[in-house]
Amino acid sequence: MTKVIERTIVINRFSRDFYFKVAALLWITISGCGGGAEAEPSIDVLDQGVLIQGSPRLFNVEILRLEWQSFAEIINLTGVAVADQDVTISAQESGVIRNISSEKGSSVRMGQELFKIDDQILRSQVSEARAAANLAAETWVRRKKLFEDDEVGSELAYLQARYASEQADARLDILLTRLGNTVIRAPIDGVLEDRMVEIGTMVNVGSDVGRLVSLNPMKVVVGVPERYALDVSPGTKATAFFDVLGMNSEGTISYVGATVEPSSRTFRVELEMDNPDAMIKSEMLANVSVVRKNFMDVIVIPQEALVRTESGFVVYLVDDVGSDSRAMSRAVEVGPSQQNRVLIESGLSAGDQLIVMGQTLVANGDIVNIVGNE
Repeated sequence: MTKVIERTIVINRFSRDFYFKVAALLWITISGCGGGAEAEPSIDVLDQGVLIQGSPRLFNVEILRLEWQSFAEIINLTGVAVADQDVTISAQESGVIRNISSEKGSSVRMGQELFKIDDQILRSQVSEARAAANLAAETWVRRKKLFEDDEVGSELAYLQARYASEQADARLDILLTRLGNTVIRAPIDGVLEDRMVEIGTMVNVGSDVGRLVSLNPMKVVVGVPERYALDVSPGTKATAFFDVLGMNSEGTISYVGATVEPSSRTFRVELEMDNPDAMIKSEMLANVSVVRKNFMDVIVIPQEALVRTESGFVVYLVDDVGSDSRAMSRAVEVGPSQQNRVLIESGLSAGDQLIVMGQTLVANGDIVNIVGNE
């Protein structure tokens, strides 16, 4: 009976010690999961049934020494590349296409011959008009001599001869112009993007015969939200990135629209850029970055260094870089962000040691071990 009682006492002591240790472990776990910015600087540890207070927590962290730097607030937009000039070429004279001098896709210069319309009838008309003009000019010279020098003939005959000669010259000029229009020339430098006729095609005045595009310089058309109306103006620098080409192209805003599109609440902006190798093609999509504002001598930190609280944002600093370094929380006011970088408007200064790895684990007053310094 005595042995049974002793065994029961031993079991009860073992159970009591076991429960104490389990309770201590639960307390440590709950304390370590606290998410507040202001946490207890130490925890309590149960050792052999004795509660030891003031045991500090230790965390490995990486820090960043802050410095003054520049920061650019960027407006990110999506645009479409368009040709600087896109011209549809039309016939100015009726007739049959007799010759095609430039094939589709070829580069042409301004004034270069592209198409030739049959001019046989017009050439005959020009010859007839030139003969009539020569006769009228000769008649005018003789009539003038007789009237002015010899006072022969009437003034009316004198004027009729004069104006008949001028009319004949004008008629000849018209026919020569029409004859010149039978040769269709390139109005700009560019690429013959499309050709609508073949040899033998009958065209009339106004018939489309080809399309010519100029690819240098190039334009990128962007719809800018109306809230940025005060930030975008002609002359503003911008960058266009073309994903399909893997290239950036610098440019300048050449045009800002005067009206807002009602459906999208955006206004049109055109960005002009060089395209000497014709790599950028019309209708390509581009990611456009426009500098909204430049900041000088400001504090910029990684966005992940911020810890959100009920009242805003805090960051954690190291108050003393050494053997007894502790975490210290500090409230900050954030400004614009760009590519995972945030401008800090107040709360930090150059020289501060910012925790950038482990900031979500530490609490105010925790001991930290610096394992990395950026």
